[in-house]
This record gives sequence, C-alpha cells and structure tokens, in this order.
Amino acid sequence: MSEDRPELNAQKTSSGATKKTGAGKDTFENVLPLVDPYGRKVTGLRVSITERCNLTCMYCHHEGAEGCTRGSSEKEMPPELICSIVHTAAKFGVRKVKFSGGEPLLRKDFEEILACLPSLKEVSATTNGILLAKRAKTLKAAGLDRVNVSLDSLVPERYEAITGAPPGTLEKVLQGIDRAVEAGLTPVKLNMVLLRGVNDDEIDSMMDFIRPYGGQVILQLIELMDIDPELAPYMIDSESLKKTLAKRAKEVRVRHLHHRKKYMIDGVEVEFVQPMDNSEFCANCSRLRVTADGKLKPCLLVNDNLVDAMGAGDQEEIEELLRLAVNRRKPYYRKEISVD
Repeated sequence: MSEDRPELNAQKTSSGATKKTGAGKDTFENVLPLVDPYGRKVTGLRVSITERCNLTCMYCHHEGAEGCTRGSSEKEMPPELICSIVHTAAKFGVRKVKFSGGEPLLRKDFEEILACLPSLKEVSATTNGILLAKRAKTLKAAGLDRVNVSLDSLVPERYEAITGAPPGTLEKVLQGIDRAVEAGLTPVKLNMVLLRGVNDDEIDSMMDFIRPYGGQVILQLIELMDIDPELAPYMIDSESLKKTLAKRAKEVRVRHLHHRKKYMIDGVEVEFVQPMDNSEFCANCSRLRVTADGKLKPCLLVNDNLVDAMGAGDQEEIEELLRLAVNRRKPYYRKEISVD
C-alpha cells in the first residue's frame, strides 16, 4: 500500500453492533473503538465549524489551520457533512464532541447542526462569548450541554489590547457568561491564556469573579503555546505557577484526560492546562480534530497528515477516512510513550 494511504490498523465496527434509540437520536453499543498505532482510543471529536472570527487575539493558533479569515464562509462544511461525521464517529464509540472555530457562533445554523447529532455523553463549544447572551437558550434547547468562554482579562483596556475588540465588547462577554449559566450550559469554563506582564496578575481577580457562581463556573488557566517566536516574551514560569497553586489549594485532583491537575482554592475550581512540552498531555490524548473545511486532523500541531473528508459521499466512505486519520495519529511529544 502506498505511503499516502498506510495500512489501516484501526478496528472496524463489529457487525453485531446494536443500536438504541432515545429521544429521536441514535446511540450504539458493542462497538470496537478507533485505536491509533500507539494504543490510544479516540473517544472525542473537536470540530471547527468556521475559520471566521470577530476577534484578532494576539496568540491565536487558528486551531491548527493554515490561516484564519474574518470573512469567507464558502469552504465551510455543510451541516449534513458535520452530522454525518459525528454520527459515524459515534458508531466507533466517540462520546464527546466539542465545537470550535474561529468563532462557532458566527454560524447561524449552529442550532441546526446541534439538533441533528446522535446521543452523546457531552456536546460542548468553545466561544469568545460575544454572541452568547442572545443564543444561550436556543443553543441549550438544540442540544448543547456546556460552553468554554475565552476570557483573558477583566480589565476592558487589557481585554481590548489582547483581542483586538472594540470598546464595550467585554461587557457583552460578561453578559454571555451570565446567560449561559442561566440557560444551564454548565459548568461554564473560562479559558484564560496567561501572558507574562499582560494579565498574569489577574488570577486572583478571576477567582473572585467566578466565586459568586457557586461552582457553576470553572477557571482554566492555559499555558501560552510557544509556536510563535514573537510570543516568547509572554511565556510564564509554569512550574512556579503550579507550585503556587498547589500550596494554596485545599485539595488537588487529577483529571484522567491529559493528566491535568485541578486545584480547589478558596471555594473555586482552578485547572491548569499545559499542552506544550507535555508528553503526558499527548499520551492521554483521545481526540481527533476536524477542520472547518472538512479535513480530519490527527494532531493540532501537525499539518502534513490530514485526511480530506469534504467530498465524502456516504457513511461507509467516512468510516474508511476516519480509520485512515486515526492510523496517522502519533504523539507530538513522545519521549515517555512506548511504541511497542
């Protein structure tokens, strides 16, 4: 078989798979999962549904896409293809889907996409929150379970400098968080990318901000990905931060996914996300990504192994493409991962 299409060793669904139907959506039992050559099961999808965005954040990595546009929607996947990919992945045991962008709420048909999904353990979305206040209820009604909201500063001038947003935008985001909590899109996770000398002095302010929500809002501190040399001056001392969080925490828990630590500090939950130079992050990765233009993407940081699914004609073809993409998965950081 050619190098472009290596042998597909990920397992196919059992011919004896049974299907259960509930609330008009299909779920599957007794299926064999998609497993990559390193033994990692794929149980989640991260689906970018648009590259369009209404912000220009200084650190944006565009979900690994080659570029980002603020205008065109011509190359975006139609709802039918998105739903077909998710339905097919669910047959292999995928139980969690996270939608992202760009900014996913720029898709006016997002509710339509949500409504056609199969029954899953969790359907979430990452948003900048600007458009969330007006759509929180309809998104929840369509099947969205919870949201991550990007919020890097509570200081309007800082927020605008980081995101390129016009004055008044931060207030819309804060309103969006309120409406998301009211609609039950919880727990809402606030994604705060830490930037040395810019917002790293706001961690306590963020904790104070989420405390009144009584556990319905969680703070995720995110290490800046140093994939752009120009951002190097903004990298924080991650090891020092982790020691400080651990010292302050009443309790420290460890998430299985990516082996992340969660710190319980003064009545709030704080999680530190450290994807760079983190072999544990890669060793526990259970996600396959889908780009806005319909390509299956085995790894966020790799662009030479994508599988194009935009022209897939039916679910059988999508099954084959999913197996191919999973077979191309390999950890970006591998020093502690056995290949036996």
